[in-house]
Parts: sequence; C-alpha cells; structure tokens
Amino acid sequence: MFRRPSRVAAVVVTGAAALALTACGSDSLSNDAGAQPSGTVSSASSDAALTSQLPQKVQSAKKIVVGTDASYAPSEFLAGDGKTVQGFDVDLFKAVGQKLGVEVEFVPANFDTIITGVQGGKYDVGVSSFTVNSEREQQATMVSYYNAGTQWATAAGNPKKIDPEAACGKKIAVQKGTVQQEDDLPKRQKACTTAGKPKIDVLVYTGQDQATAAVASGKADAMLADSPVAAFAAKQSKGKLETLGDVYDAAPYGYVLPKDGTQFGDAIVKALQSLDQDGTYKSALENWGVEDGAISNFEVNPDVS
Repeated sequence: MFRRPSRVAAVVVTGAAALALTACGSDSLSNDAGAQPSGTVSSASSDAALTSQLPQKVQSAKKIVVGTDASYAPSEFLAGDGKTVQGFDVDLFKAVGQKLGVEVEFVPANFDTIITGVQGGKYDVGVSSFTVNSEREQQATMVSYYNAGTQWATAAGNPKKIDPEAACGKKIAVQKGTVQQEDDLPKRQKACTTAGKPKIDVLVYTGQDQATAAVASGKADAMLADSPVAAFAAKQSKGKLETLGDVYDAAPYGYVLPKDGTQFGDAIVKALQSLDQDGTYKSALENWGVEDGAISNFEVNPDVS
C-alpha cells in the first residue's frame, strides 16, 4: 500500500494499536490529535438506480462485506472496544454504502490477504488505503477515491541522523505488503549494494501500528508509511516521533473490487460523485483532518502507468 488524520472526542485504542501508542507514551488519542469516532458523517440518501448496478450477491444480502487492515490510523483502526473499525476510510465507504442502498460490514484482516480475499469472494470489496498501481489493476478492479504519498518518520530530533536518501546500514520499519516494502525500499536497497555500502536492515511488520511502535521504542531508526498515517502517528506520539523529509510519490488510493466488477465500480464512482456534490465526501475527510488528499476525479481503473 501505499496502502496507505473528527476533531471532537478522544478515542481509546486497544490491541496492537495500543502497543504503538503506549510505546509513544500515550494511553489514548488526544482531542487535538484529530481523533473522532466514526458515524459522524451526515447520512446520504440511497439511489435505487445505483442499487440495481450492484452484484446480485450484494443486492440479495443488502450488505457489502469489506476486508480491511484495522491497524492503519487514521484510515482504518480499532475503537476502544477492540472490535469496531473506525477511521476516514470507514466513514467515507459507509456513506458510499448508504448512497448504494446497502449496509457495510467491515471485517479486519491482514493487509496482504485482502486482495486474494476479494478475488475468492470472502470480501465484496477491499477498503484499506490501497495505492492504485498497475500490478494491483492486473489483479482486481480499482476505484480511486483519495490521494496520498509516502512519508518517513523518526524519533523526535532524529537522533540517528536518518537521511531517507542515505539509509544504508540503518534499521527501517515498514508494514508488510505495502508499496513502501515492495517497491520503495528494494530500490534503496539496490542503491546501497551497488555502491558497496551496508544493506538497509528492513524490519517488516504485519501491522503499521507495530512498525510505529518499533520506532517509538528505539528498535527501529525510522519508518516509512503513507503520508497521512506517518503524520497522524507523529501527532499522536506526544513529541516522541516526527515526520522526516517531504511527502513523495503521490498516488491515488483505490477500493479493491473483483476483476469482473467494473459495473460495481461504476456504481461506486457515481456514489462518490454524488457524495462530493452534496458535501458528504469533504466532511468525511475533514472530520479526520485528511482533506488535503481529496480528489474530484473518481475513476474505475485509473491510468497510473
């Protein structure tokens, strides 16, 4: 991914997410960090014409089952009950579901299993900050809805003097299955070995919260993740972490649908367009402080070559 921050109530995070925040010296998300439970976006009226474009399975169940990696605040992460998935991705896609006339059920999963889960019918859609790229478009139909880039983060003050362009020999944390792990770091690793320098010690974690905790605890020297995620982690850390360098390689996030789901994708595009027009799309992003990534050109399988 790339997988790749509600401004009112504090949210206590449990499980692996709590580990990351505890390592940062925080027991919960603070008000000024931009945390707010989902469900605050105004209801969107359904459109029967869009409902008719949904797969028969979804129409019959009147529900879209969504696979999501709930370790990726502020996009999707667990609330204080350890079960409820929340975040801007959640609020936005629930609004999409309302526009389509169906319920939405979010099912936590490991990030690197979601696309295959959609392919096999376990999930109807994957919503987990997936960056749209040509490789993923060969595996699935994707619908663009947001824009993000990559951002590095390190301990406050950058005590290890990390330079993203000279990370050879450093311990760098990253989440498994992300664009950062599969594309970005391998290129940097190759540059290190070609120059005869020590390899980057890449620490790969199943959850982004675990990667964040590794940096906060000093196990890793730095991490790289999607830009809203790195910024949110730094804000939540109460001064323990900071972002490093500029955001780069901006690209769209996309919903993951079955390869033959172009009609389904067309319905989602129309729902997003309607939500953009009535202000719901903007509200869903503003509630989590991530409106800088808003787009207006929602597309099925956008050209990312």
